[in-house]
Amino acid sequence: MISRIITIGLALTTLGAFTASGQDVSLQPPEQAIADVVDFYLERSLGEINQEASGTATDATLLRRTTLDLVGRIPTVREAQSYRSDTAPDKRVKMVERLLTSPGYLQHQVYELAQLLHPDDSKHLQNYLTHAVNNDASWDRIFRDLMLPPAKPEEAPEADRFIKSRIQDIDKLANDTSVLFFGVNISCAKCHDHPLVEQWKQSHFFGMKSFFSRTFANGDFLSERDYGAVQFQTTEGETKTAQLMFLSGKVVEEPAWKEPNDEEKKKLKQQLEELKKKKQPTPAPSFSRRNKLVEVALSTQEQDFFARNIVNRLWYRVFGHGLVMPLDQLHEGNPASHPELLQWLARDMVTHNYDLKRLLRGLVLSKAYARQSHWDQDSRPNPEWFAVANTKPLSRYQYGHSLQMASTSPDEFSLDDENQLRERLQRVYSQNGLAEQLDQPIHDFQVSSNEALLFSNSDRINEALLADRNKSLIGKLKSLENDPQRVELAYWTILSRPPNDDEIKLLTTYLAARQERPLDGIQQLVWILLTSTEFRFNH
Repeated sequence: MISRIITIGLALTTLGAFTASGQDVSLQPPEQAIADVVDFYLERSLGEINQEASGTATDATLLRRTTLDLVGRIPTVREAQSYRSDTAPDKRVKMVERLLTSPGYLQHQVYELAQLLHPDDSKHLQNYLTHAVNNDASWDRIFRDLMLPPAKPEEAPEADRFIKSRIQDIDKLANDTSVLFFGVNISCAKCHDHPLVEQWKQSHFFGMKSFFSRTFANGDFLSERDYGAVQFQTTEGETKTAQLMFLSGKVVEEPAWKEPNDEEKKKLKQQLEELKKKKQPTPAPSFSRRNKLVEVALSTQEQDFFARNIVNRLWYRVFGHGLVMPLDQLHEGNPASHPELLQWLARDMVTHNYDLKRLLRGLVLSKAYARQSHWDQDSRPNPEWFAVANTKPLSRYQYGHSLQMASTSPDEFSLDDENQLRERLQRVYSQNGLAEQLDQPIHDFQVSSNEALLFSNSDRINEALLADRNKSLIGKLKSLENDPQRVELAYWTILSRPPNDDEIKLLTTYLAARQERPLDGIQQLVWILLTSTEFRFNH
């Protein structure tokens, strides 16, 4: 309760601390490095509540954590051992830069953005996002492309999939847009004013819906009418015509329009059918409501929703807990745990043209990101204070690629050939079909019984991960001279660290007890490590 009072007090202070020029004088200077600003605000908050922070994670843990977060896989043995032996003071910065400029970053960023924008079926947007990420598209550019797909497909291939996949349910399209781009779930305001958030009225829901109400699909093309309004009924039974209203309450005026008569509608329908047969796009409307949504959302006066949402979601991705939780409740009744930090990062995002890579780089280079996840005191701190690193379940993509990598002989991966590594992982990942059977985690994730049974009883696991082949980890371990060597290499390959003395003693004893069937013992060793909590989570 005390921490929440401090948070709300900071929020009120922040809201009132503007100069006549519109600059917030309470924030850290804009030229400060992102990592330094993150640590300043988090450490200040911890000091105010007299909360200790955990120590710094080991090199092995930090390399694994960062590699999983930036390129979606565990480190190779060569990467892990090279980083551990490196004594350069700037090795962490160099590691981050190497990962951010690798092909693995591009592929992982596509996956993460696809999961964000289309969690039900991320494949819908992967062609567009691959194009966008490869061309360093900014977040506002991605938003614009998805809301207003270019007439020339080569400029943004399949960008229309975001709207097309939801076009049969305009309510869902409006709410998904609000949730994913602005951090606000307005679905509870559909039938009545929001029961818990005074800010959200029915007029907000139907105002957002109105931006999409004239949109429809005509064959292969998205179209937009010049006419049509949304009507809704209040809880008092009054019928209202919705205004074009953004989440802030900003009402957009539009030119007068006229509903066509039956004869005119029939003619318009025939014209649409002709265009569909010819596979041609429909003419653009004289006034585009979707265009107005983009214009308003990115305007200087209204962009706060857009900027804070993507900052909060990237923060959640990196730290495992948002500055605002839940992620779709970014409103004045649910203040951020660190409001000034969120405001500074949102301002920085706008100033630097919504550069996602820049923000990710800053977050993972902070001291807060480098904290260990282990807490050996009585009561683990509340996750919203970021005093200790949160453990994060691996996504289906991270887990699938890491399983494939951990079950392959480390001799197969070069330290410098990231292209070769990604191509091999992607090929096998697609071929074995294992990833589709893995759990896609959500907040407060627990491994499902289906995934547990998959690893316990599936022949596919034996074939994909435990096969005795020349290029498999099993084959490599079998070729080694003694059990301590096998245990050590298994740990480096699967857990990205050396085993400690107790682990070596325990597992060499385990293998020695199976000398009559050594292959079974090696397979069981690998299975134990692959199914461990340490491997399943990013810690």
